[in-house]
Amino acid sequence: MGADLNTSLQVSAAGMDAQVARIKVIAENLANQNTTGSTPGADAYRRRVVSFQNRLDSSLGVETVSVKAVSPDRSDQPLRYDPSNPAADKNGYVKTPNVNSFVELMDMRDAEQAYSANLNVASTTRSMLSHTLDLLK
Repeated sequence: MGADLNTSLQVSAAGMDAQVARIKVIAENLANQNTTGSTPGADAYRRRVVSFQNRLDSSLGVETVSVKAVSPDRSDQPLRYDPSNPAADKNGYVKTPNVNSFVELMDMRDAEQAYSANLNVASTTRSMLSHTLDLLK
């Protein structure tokens, strides 16, 4: 039983680590939502997205979640007419980041809920381990 509870703790810890990585990327996206290029026609900041994968943890004998990649979102960068901007092209348009703060905030909320669920599993598991140790005394 102790090994199963330890496995549960490690699986939930891996889930929390993955969500922390996701929250960091979301925070970076939000911090750069107004970052344009600095030369004419240059690309603006590109939103980054996290993808996850299941990974076999051979020491535990179970699959845990981990970050597979953090990659740029290749969706179009909206154009804004701003001929005085140093990043404006010959027609006066500036590429703006493909970051939508509403989408980022919803992603952050989802990541926080997933983190909280894993934290609850860890807390419950620790409580069960504590009660098990009390019974063995």
